[in-house]
Amino acid sequence: MLCFPSLLADAEEYQPPVWKSYLYQLQQEAPRPRRTICPHTVENRPKYYGREFHGIISRDEVDELLAGVEGAYLIRESQRQPGCYTLALRFGHQTLNYRLFYDGKHFVGEKRFESIHDLVTDGLIMLYIETKASEYIARMTTNPIYEHIGYATQLREKVSRRLSRHRNESKKISNPSDNNTSVEKITSLVRRAALAPSDHRCNYEKAHSFKVHTFRGPYWCEYCANFMWGLIAQGVRCSDCGLNVHKQCSKFVPNDCQPDLKRVKKVYSCDLTTLVKAHNTPRPMVVDLCIREIEDRGLKSEGLYRVSGFTEHIEDVKMAFDRDGDKADISARTYQDINIIAGALKLYFRDLPIPVITYEAYPKLMEAAKVPDPDERLEAVHEALTLLPPAHFETLRYLMIHLKKVTQHEKENLMSPENLGIIFGPTLMRPPEESTLATLSDMRYQKQVVQTLIENEDVLF
Repeated sequence: MLCFPSLLADAEEYQPPVWKSYLYQLQQEAPRPRRTICPHTVENRPKYYGREFHGIISRDEVDELLAGVEGAYLIRESQRQPGCYTLALRFGHQTLNYRLFYDGKHFVGEKRFESIHDLVTDGLIMLYIETKASEYIARMTTNPIYEHIGYATQLREKVSRRLSRHRNESKKISNPSDNNTSVEKITSLVRRAALAPSDHRCNYEKAHSFKVHTFRGPYWCEYCANFMWGLIAQGVRCSDCGLNVHKQCSKFVPNDCQPDLKRVKKVYSCDLTTLVKAHNTPRPMVVDLCIREIEDRGLKSEGLYRVSGFTEHIEDVKMAFDRDGDKADISARTYQDINIIAGALKLYFRDLPIPVITYEAYPKLMEAAKVPDPDERLEAVHEALTLLPPAHFETLRYLMIHLKKVTQHEKENLMSPENLGIIFGPTLMRPPEESTLATLSDMRYQKQVVQTLIENEDVLF
């Protein structure tokens, strides 16, 4: 990764490089590993250790063998626990002893290494940097460059444009007339829906999906600008957008992930918000395309969403979306049976790693379903819906509008709000703790929730 001048620097005034090289210099100064070879053949030496294995020797003998050589190391078998092994390492003029393990790779902590040499190299780097720069490391997140480099600036501009576009497209709902005294009493929820349409739903904020990553070659943290030290697992990388940061810095990075389509490899089984942001759409395109196809030619189909399409054809639709995205052909000339498209839509919702109705909102909705008074139940459902992330809320809203249209053709398709609630309850939500007992006991309330959402979609959304 190349160094470059600060993006905020005055063109006529020289600025030092953004990337901070202090920790990189320390890594270069760290002691190098020096294997202490056993001078004789050791019987019963484990096949995954080399000549650095000395068998059963005492700590005093180890001190003598490693004395005066920084970075010197050997492996010994425990005197008290035969079959257990210790890595002895000379650092800071003292011998450090670590319990050593092997499960196909060598480790003393979380990191796994292909060789003892790599393990010791990484350990010496860590020990040296933490000894020399502990205060510096503790402070390195306090003055981040994240807000000033191109990555964060581009994100802010992209989000601002998106918010501006959504606000301009939002329709203003006028206040109902106060003079109409013949209107029936309406709940506070209905009043809120009429007077104060939600604006925050447009802001599709998303947390980064950080995973431990091994960087090949020198890398610098894109949050604090400091070198990512170590031999392996030096930091974390966002699997959705590719942002590289220290593990400790990842706690401070804003929830401004903008997923890259190149990194989002599939449509099904992909986090809903990730898919939405990657395609820059208000809802997952698979939902839009399937619903559009169903409404064009399937609203009067008897048993819509209840009758199953052929499983292999539904899998074909899934693979088409994963392969072709919004270019997938789900038209009548390819899939004449509309139940295949309906089945593919239900499968999409079932495959989501986090359900449309999230684990956070689930218990609130279960409580709401048990409220006997209809108006109070509606209020409770509305409050629970506010817990949904924007992409989940918008997807649920769009689906409920569609299902309401389905019920308007009940005479032909025989699908009432109650029937759809039975089908879509377990499709859109599941209890946080996966257990057969919890799932069975919640099914009636899941049905009640979806039925309420369909019947009151104009008020709740």
